[in-house]
Formats: sequence, structure tokens, C-alpha cells
Amino acid sequence: MIHCYKDYNQALIGLKRLNHIIPHNNPNLSNTLTLENHNGVPMLHFRKLKDFPWLYQGFSTRIGGVSSGIYESMNLSFNLLDSKEKVLNNFKIVSDTIGIPVDNMVYSKQTHTTNILQIDNSHKGMGIVRDRNFDNIDGLITNLPEICLVTSFADCIPVIIADPVNKVIASLHSGWRGTVGNIARNAVDIMKNEYGCHASDLYGFIGPGICPDCYEVSSDVAGEFADVYSNDEMSLILQNGKADGKFQLNLLMANRINLLNAGLSDSNIFTADICTSCNPKLLFSHRASEGKRGLMCNFIYLKGV
Repeated sequence: MIHCYKDYNQALIGLKRLNHIIPHNNPNLSNTLTLENHNGVPMLHFRKLKDFPWLYQGFSTRIGGVSSGIYESMNLSFNLLDSKEKVLNNFKIVSDTIGIPVDNMVYSKQTHTTNILQIDNSHKGMGIVRDRNFDNIDGLITNLPEICLVTSFADCIPVIIADPVNKVIASLHSGWRGTVGNIARNAVDIMKNEYGCHASDLYGFIGPGICPDCYEVSSDVAGEFADVYSNDEMSLILQNGKADGKFQLNLLMANRINLLNAGLSDSNIFTADICTSCNPKLLFSHRASEGKRGLMCNFIYLKGV
């Protein structure tokens, strides 16, 4: 590996946490994440998920891999101009870090849809060590142990849903199209209809992703949200932008609202307080780099009994 503990510490200098994603009186805002160094490979973990010993979750950073240039160093995308050998090497480094073989990982094929695939043992290794038999999939769900769901990000919002009663997990990629299309509700509906889950039992985890201060959109995107959210909800999701005809969009809040409207309890929803765009030394950001970047991934799996 080309990065070491020193690089990890350097990335922490100036790390920016947010205090305006959700209302200040919400107890779930602060300290939702831990950033842990695993032999030179830092991973972000939701603190609450550590209460679930039957589950592993980790979100990669840009540190700890072997890629170089604009992809330095833990790039986890095969679809860019990075060396496929280096990307596979990066996945193997993560595999060693999180304790599951790359052959047991399933990588989504994200195209900003609200499509979700139910994952079984036949999907193991797809997208990483063998070809996928699916396309246009932005969400993965499983109730089977030792299958790691992998979804990728560089500003868009990761959404994780976990059922501690029925042991079901979902990992979702929610950009503005996935958010306004409500991929989170799609996942909750599948979990209820196909796995016998109850919304009141579910836990939702949102981010890390781009914060509203960094995410400026045009009036056509703002209009898409106005078509599906109430006026009260829009007051939390959208603010006037820094230039005429522009708006600041809070995708984190919109996904929180989606989970609440799908039936999750407010106390069971946790929003990350680290912005990808505000932390370019630690995290890949499409906006901060003007598209010159790699991709990070969320990794989540049910542990074998």
C-alpha cells in the first residue's frame, strides 16, 4: 500500500463536520460516525451499527489503496481510466480489512435509477471478479449471511436500512434522481413485502454525502422536488442559492424525509455529519474535483452465525 498512518492523520487535519444538516435539537446529529484506521486503511462506520454484532458496515475513504493521480489512492471504480488491476488490488485490500473475500462481494450497477435487486448466493463476486447478470441497479437487499453488498459514491447519498429483527439489510445509492424517485421507499416496501419486515423495526442510516452548502442545483431540478414534496418539506430541503436561478439542495434531509414517510421512527434514523465535498483530502467528491476523482464504496454484510 502506498499510504500509511501518517497520511491518515494528515487527512484528518481540517476535517469538517456539519451542524446544519438536520435540526440542532435532534440528538442523532452529533457523533453518528467513527473514522477508524485499520492498518493504514481508514473506514467510516456508523456508531449505532456497532450495536448490531450480526452486521458489518464500513464506508471507504480515498486513502489506503494503490491507485495514483486523480484516483489516489483507494479508487473503487472499474468504469474510469484507472488500471483495472489497481482497482482489483484496492478491493482486495478492503477485503482483507473488512474480513470477507472479494468473491463474496456484489457490486451494484448504478445509473441513477430507483431499481433494487434482491441478492442471493448466485450473485457472489459480480461486478468485481466476474461479470454481472444485471444492469441499472442502484440498490441491493439481502437476508443471507456472508454476502457483502457494495454500492459506490462520490457525493451522492448512501442510504442503509437494517432490520435487527429479521436480519435484512439494504444498501442504496441515492443521487438527486434516486432521492426524488424515492429509492428509500422502494427498499422499505421490498423489505416489508418480500422479507416480512415492519417499518417500525427498521433503522436508517444516511450519508456521508454532499452537504446543502456545497450542492447547488438549477430550477429544473428544484422543480422536480417541488412536484413530490410538501411545502413544509420543501422548506427543509431547498434554500435560495448563491446566484439567481440557483438553489441549495439538501439531499440528506430529503432522504431522511423519505425514510420517515416510509414509516421509520425518527429516533431510528441517523444522518452523517461529514460532507464529501468539504473534505477532499479524505473523501472523493465529484463537485470538489470537477469530475476528476475516483469512487468510494459502502460495504455491508450479515455475519455468519
